[in-house]
Amino acid sequence: MPITIYGIKTCDTCRKAAKALPEASFRDIRTNPLTETELANLLLEFGDALINRASTTWRGLPEETRGQEAQTLLAAHPTLMKRPVIQAGAKFYLGWKADVQSALAAR
Repeated sequence: MPITIYGIKTCDTCRKAAKALPEASFRDIRTNPLTETELANLLLEFGDALINRASTTWRGLPEETRGQEAQTLLAAHPTLMKRPVIQAGAKFYLGWKADVQSALAAR
C-alpha cells in the first residue's frame, strides 16, 4: 500500500515521520500545494483539527484573518496545516503521535 506524507521539509515532526517511514513518498505542501479538492477532502476527514492554532503562522495572523473559513485559510497559508498528514492507502492520519505511529507500524 502506498504511503504519502504531506508536510513541510523543514518541519522536525515531518522529518521524524519520513525517517520512520522510508518507503513513503514526501510531498512538501509549500512547494507543491494541495489542490482545492485535496484540501476539501482533508477538511472532511479532520475538520477544524487540520488547522494548527499553536503555529507561528497562526500567531502572526491578524484577528480578522483568523475568522476566515478553514479552506480559505489553508489555501492562503499552507503552513497552517497541522502536520504531517499521512495517507496510507485510503486511510488518513494526522500528526505523528504514538497512536499514529502504532497504527502505521501495525499495517
